[in-house]
Amino acid sequence: MMENPGRISSTNFMVDVAREAFQQIIRQNMTRIQYSDKYNDDVYEYRHVILPKELARILPKDRLMSEREWRSVGVQQSLGWEHYMIHQPEPHVLCFRRSLGAQPAAPMVM
Repeated sequence: MMENPGRISSTNFMVDVAREAFQQIIRQNMTRIQYSDKYNDDVYEYRHVILPKELARILPKDRLMSEREWRSVGVQQSLGWEHYMIHQPEPHVLCFRRSLGAQPAAPMVM
């Protein structure tokens, strides 16, 4: 049976509603994201990002996030960072690292 082309399927409607709700939570909480100072060892530069608990509730709990995923919840930082550890006692704290010297050079101004 062919669906009416002028109607939105219930599946697409629910996906759109969920997407809009997700985006609203992000918009409401982006300014509340806190970024630590950077610190390092001999190999990596580190920082942690503290998310409002409203954002943390919508994150995956059992795996690390890709760059696309953590940027999609409003985390903003330069290139080269990877989400490398889940901090179980505080899942709203995201732990990031990047290789020392991985920060892209600023473009030259002539």
